[in-house]
Amino acid sequence: MRLASEQEDLRAAVRDLLDRYAPGPEPDSDAERDLWRRLSAEIGVAGLAIPERYGGAGAGPVEVNVVMEELGRSLTPVPMLGSAVLATQALLASGDEAACQRLLPGLADGSRIAALAWTTAAGRWDPAEVACRAGPAKGGTGPRQAVAGVPATSEPAVAQDWALHGEAHYVLDADQASVLLVPALTGDGISLFEVQPGQPAVTCWASTTMDDTRRLAVVRLDGAAGRRIGTHTALDRVRDASCIALSAEQVGAAASALARTVAYTKVRVQFGRPIGSFQALQHRMAEMHVLVASARSLSYAAAEAAQLGTPDVELRAAAAKAYCSEALQQVSAEMIQLHGAIGMTWEHEAHRYFKRGHSAAMLLGAPASHVARIAAAVVDG
Repeated sequence: MRLASEQEDLRAAVRDLLDRYAPGPEPDSDAERDLWRRLSAEIGVAGLAIPERYGGAGAGPVEVNVVMEELGRSLTPVPMLGSAVLATQALLASGDEAACQRLLPGLADGSRIAALAWTTAAGRWDPAEVACRAGPAKGGTGPRQAVAGVPATSEPAVAQDWALHGEAHYVLDADQASVLLVPALTGDGISLFEVQPGQPAVTCWASTTMDDTRRLAVVRLDGAAGRRIGTHTALDRVRDASCIALSAEQVGAAASALARTVAYTKVRVQFGRPIGSFQALQHRMAEMHVLVASARSLSYAAAEAAQLGTPDVELRAAAAKAYCSEALQQVSAEMIQLHGAIGMTWEHEAHRYFKRGHSAAMLLGAPASHVARIAAAVVDG
């Protein structure tokens, strides 16, 4: 699809800011926080998908894709996917107006970061499978008392007094989060809960990851006090929106890997001529170009379907996640191969794209699981 002029302006603004302020390859928490503040304050990326009545920009999935693609190009470690997409979409899908009014303005302006503690160690990101369970807190028959930063309130205990147990894995940006959103199994299904991370019953530790540009954590709840948000949660909608956004990030990373590889083949000389002049390598780079172009087309087609609310959004999201995962893995592998020996060194950036390719492929469900969703829909249809 062809982007509108406003969307191209958004892309240019994000790219310019990243060129000026993006942190280097080594982890730098202060620089990353400063960049997120700039992206949120100067461009409003944190509130893109949040309706205007909650302090957001009221934009849609296509605009989110534009930002995610630019972040993917530079592998920028900011909480866009975890807070501005996953957590925000979970709140919006809850249908709880009061919770949205209370939490979304802070997420929209970037002053707060939320983390969604959803999946088990298996990492399936299945809407019917959550890592935590919730039950009424002991003694929760009267008004709620102030607990671990949660203000006291006179609302009925049945609405707020819950104790949560479980261990969620692959939680994005949990180390920076000022609020945890936890889908948990209750006696009447899966509901979303707001949990304050500072209470003693909440333990969070960083996961050891192959890709150090993406922060993941494990969150353990041992009777943590939680506040129920709404009466249901549409995790299938959350997964689809997040898969589309992640596919755009993968497209950006693949496009950057391709561009850097093409540039290298123009200056690397072998047998007295640039290696990019060899027909065999030209064929390989042409195949990479087709992969990236096809991935971008599929990602934006899924975003447009989500923006329009078409009935095939789920299939398009699954297809985008599966195809873009494979595209980035293939292009990043070719990047290392075509760079030769230098592509295998720690100092060169090729390994960062290769690691992002493999880690992003497993995030939000392995490609095979999304292909299986498509196959099941075709068979049933």
